[in-house]
Amino acid sequence: MRTTLLTLLLLCTPAFAADLTLELPSGKRTLSSAELLANPQVREIEVPDDVSYHRTMHYRAVPLASLLSGVTPDAHLQAVALDGFAAELPAAALLQTQGARAWLAIEESTQPWPPLAAGKPSAGPFYLVWTDPQASRISPEQWPFQVASLRYLPSVAERFPALLPDADAGNDVQQGFALFQKHCLACHRLNGAGDAQFGPDLNQPHSPTEYFADGYLKLYIRDPQSLRHWPQAKMPGFAKANLSDQELDQLVGYLKHMAQKRG
Repeated sequence: MRTTLLTLLLLCTPAFAADLTLELPSGKRTLSSAELLANPQVREIEVPDDVSYHRTMHYRAVPLASLLSGVTPDAHLQAVALDGFAAELPAAALLQTQGARAWLAIEESTQPWPPLAAGKPSAGPFYLVWTDPQASRISPEQWPFQVASLRYLPSVAERFPALLPDADAGNDVQQGFALFQKHCLACHRLNGAGDAQFGPDLNQPHSPTEYFADGYLKLYIRDPQSLRHWPQAKMPGFAKANLSDQELDQLVGYLKHMAQKRG
């Protein structure tokens, strides 16, 4: 889904020769692929219907919770990829040991992963994958690949007040804000706020709720290629299993509300 000059350079770089940076309450440290593969908790895992490869994949992986020293369930983490994709992740989901479980998959030099598509690198060297993701409705944006760092951060609301809806905006708009953080903030900014370096701002200079005809924004979110098709399109569609019709209404409601808060 994502291609930049930096990620294309990975085609010429051994994926396994990599380091993962962890910035956590316990301090900052860097772990090499070899160190991670030597972790006593590394397991062989099977991931049916892998989000990036769209088929069953097998990985050598370590439970992500084992790397999150000092992180509590109420904390907030961000996984940053080599291309600037920045996935916002609630720590509670990452720390689970039952149901949906997060794993850091590690690409090995002896068993390199296939390319994501023709002319693209693999999902390595590090890829956050899930077993039993449906148990917690884990979204595709919570499967960041080519991960370079994991860092502990204040919540999105604390870091980016320009994203906040009015306090009296109503529950649906507040729920829409939560959905925006989960599904959109990894690629997009809004009002100039956010860490992503990938997609366009969704409120400056205009909100998509202003330039899409009535109903078409929802169609675009469901299946971008159905509305305007071009080979290099990167935005994925959002199936009802990941974003229900009610949630889609809430997300669009948040964007409409924020269109009045452009300042």
